[in-house]
Amino acid sequence: MRRTEQRRAAVVALYQSDLNRRSPREVLEPTARTFTRELVQGVEHWREEIDGLIERHAEGWTLDRIAPLERNILRVALFEVLHRSDVPAEVAIDEAVEAAKELCGTEAPGFLNGILGAVLRESVGSA
Repeated sequence: MRRTEQRRAAVVALYQSDLNRRSPREVLEPTARTFTRELVQGVEHWREEIDGLIERHAEGWTLDRIAPLERNILRVALFEVLHRSDVPAEVAIDEAVEAAKELCGTEAPGFLNGILGAVLRESVGSA
């Protein structure tokens, strides 16, 4: 299974977790691949930091106003950008934008790209 599909599986688990108010590990498929599990666990571990970044860079939006699917695409991408040295930031952002094009409304890809780009610029500027 390609990493693209594993990212989508992580997004789905996190999305279901949000909707059902259950731990992401409870809704993660038992057959989930290692990379999918690492993404879910990483988002869980860094969720407070990630959500804070989303809120700070989503001008005029609170976290709960962002659609759950978009919010979880952002979470996975930000975890990869900030905490996965094996994934180039550009790849994580491109994957998130492509997922939004496929799974979300027409405004979502630009919205996600704007937030992810702002976080990347901030993290590069502080490095």
